Amino acid sequence: MKVKEIAQAAGVNPDTVRFYTREGLLSPARNPDNNYQQYDADDLRRLRFARKARQLGFSLPEIRAILDQADDHHSPCPMVREVFEQRLAEVEREIAELQQLRERMTTALSAWREMPDGTPDGHTICRLIEHWDETAAATCHEE
Repeated sequence: MKVKEIAQAAGVNPDTVRFYTREGLLSPARNPDNNYQQYDADDLRRLRFARKARQLGFSLPEIRAILDQADDHHSPCPMVREVFEQRLAEVEREIAELQQLRERMTTALSAWREMPDGTPDGHTICRLIEHWDETAAATCHEE
């Protein structure tokens, strides 16, 4: 298969095929007649695997490590579970941080609706931001 053909078969764009080839995840042979890269069924299997792993949040180095273990006839599954558990914990932490940010933003916006616009006077730049924690505290005490 040529680049375009393997890309279509895997549901990716040709640049993705070229990228994974440069990164060494795919090992196409060279057609001696025209020097085009020729991909085989193993390359297609690896490309589909890499696409699915990326969709699950695995990084390129992690995908490479998984493929290396499989190439050495060792099960990568224990490593996959461990990496995935760590990644899930990171995602949950990021979600919690984003929920806290959302709450601060909602509180600030609610308080800002009641505040008048100000003009920078040499002492302030934007009162909304400079005093948001004070107005948020006041809003929390009112509830």
